[in-house]
Amino acid sequence: MTSMRDRLRALPVLPAGLPGWDVPDVGALPADPRTLFEEWFVESQEAGTRAPHATTLSTVDADGAARARTVLLTDVTAAGWWFAGHASSPKGRQLAAEPRAALTFLWRESGSQVRVSGPVTPHPDEGAADFRRRSAASRASGLVGRQSEVLGSLAEHRAAWAVALERASADLDLVAPGWTAWCLDADEVELWRTGDGTGQTRVRYRRAGDAWVRELLWP
Repeated sequence: MTSMRDRLRALPVLPAGLPGWDVPDVGALPADPRTLFEEWFVESQEAGTRAPHATTLSTVDADGAARARTVLLTDVTAAGWWFAGHASSPKGRQLAAEPRAALTFLWRESGSQVRVSGPVTPHPDEGAADFRRRSAASRASGLVGRQSEVLGSLAEHRAAWAVALERASADLDLVAPGWTAWCLDADEVELWRTGDGTGQTRVRYRRAGDAWVRELLWP
């Protein structure tokens, strides 16, 4: 029987033929990391990355316990990186207790990873607008609520979701109570890329007042 370790070791990590990232002058990079992030996002999307807007959101609670889950990036603006969910969910409660977080994007097809970290602020009004923009199925899941509570049976959830789907389909203005948008105003952004024959390249943007310091890091 093949061991789990052998299965893991046999898996390909990244596709072949990646060009890597040559940075002869870090000062020549865009002054704002959002510019590079958006360029990389488009490149990764065009390279065939599935769900490039899926990101791992890491938070800690008041006791310092770390949690992580996958969320969808909803926007990138001058204010920061946006995502949404229930304020009453575990992530919502953790962000209320400790309003800092990190987002991690892995775009395998382009050999890229981006990490974004900094303070997070809630925006309930934008959360309502975000909710209305979602599909009926997504809004139904939001209307069911009770995220992470113990569930007695799948049938119980299926019945609640079916009722919520009818409500969501009938009323396009209906918004789940407590649905909130959060904005992560980054104070640090790291971009990492690798390629065949080049090894890894890692750059950190670190906020210094109103500007960004750009630094090469050992991978």
